[in-house]
Amino acid sequence: MVVGIKRLAVLGSTGSIGRQTLEIARAFPERFRVEGLAAGKNLDLLKKQINEFKPRFVSYIKTQKSETGCEIISLEEMASHPDIDTVVIATAGTAGLGAALAAAKAGKTIALANKESLVAAGEIITSAVKKSSARIIPVDSEHSAIFQCLQGEKQSPRRIILTASGGPFRTYTNKQMAGITVEQALAHPSWKMGRKVTIDSATLMNKGLEVIEAHWLFNMPIDSVTVLVHPQSIVHSMVEFADGSVKAQLSRPDMRLPIQYALTYPDRLENKALPAIEWSHFKDLTFEQPDTERFPCLALGVEAGKAGGTKPAALCGADEAAVELFLAGRIGFTDIPRLISGAMQKHVNKLHPSLEDIEEAGREAREKALGMAGVGK
Repeated sequence: MVVGIKRLAVLGSTGSIGRQTLEIARAFPERFRVEGLAAGKNLDLLKKQINEFKPRFVSYIKTQKSETGCEIISLEEMASHPDIDTVVIATAGTAGLGAALAAAKAGKTIALANKESLVAAGEIITSAVKKSSARIIPVDSEHSAIFQCLQGEKQSPRRIILTASGGPFRTYTNKQMAGITVEQALAHPSWKMGRKVTIDSATLMNKGLEVIEAHWLFNMPIDSVTVLVHPQSIVHSMVEFADGSVKAQLSRPDMRLPIQYALTYPDRLENKALPAIEWSHFKDLTFEQPDTERFPCLALGVEAGKAGGTKPAALCGADEAAVELFLAGRIGFTDIPRLISGAMQKHVNKLHPSLEDIEEAGREAREKALGMAGVGK
């Protein structure tokens, strides 16, 4: 079968997921053509990517004119352009929200790595997907695992089980948690990720966001999405069906695998750069319940998901502010959930929000979190 070349736009191309996406594109030049690249701050790396992939379109946050010889367009224009087939949304935080919505309205295939856009505006984005021919294929390892487990199934699952590594502080006492440094928090035991996602993983906020994301991606009630800590990071998630049968997707912790699957779906292609599991190296695969007393961010995420409306957007805004403050050395690790919780308590929820409502909720919660830390806007 002859497969046509997919024309890609990679939003967040200089970040961890973006760079790994380009690795996959580089490995299969007969399959992919990179037509668009978008970056936030790293112009030097972006220029190197442009020289290699020679895209038609570029979006760079710090310029409105071409410094690269490419056509400069906005994220939204790139995500909805008729000459783009697949949009990889790998931007950090809520920056990808507008582009995700634009791609959904334009009927694109969306390889979604930016969980905040769906967490904050899941109702709006999934509604746009239903009205168009768009398709969301998740890139998060957990949601990719669920997506893979559901292939060929005709019935909805009874339960989705998201796995979490537990991060670097899974066995820390409350006293130890208070002294965690930025360097320690950025040293994830299993995954290589961007700074924001790595801190979210250490606080388990990442898992709270993923519960909400799973709710929208797979049309599951929040109460039917549970979390188990799995330190080996081999089982990426599980799906339980009505008869009690459970399907799981297993692989080494390498983000290139779910990225490649999202780009090549429904095909599976051999890629010798992707490591296989050496089963003799694993004596145990263990699972345990998460401790939401030591890691309250997970409970905050579930709470926001159950509330719906603008509450998840407020969660995202407060979390972005708190993580930035921690990375800058302005607050301690245990201050992250404190600031998020405080901002959430002050938020006035609005159900069935507009995009403007969602954006305003995120901004207000961000300002509240900064204010509680004694930092101006």
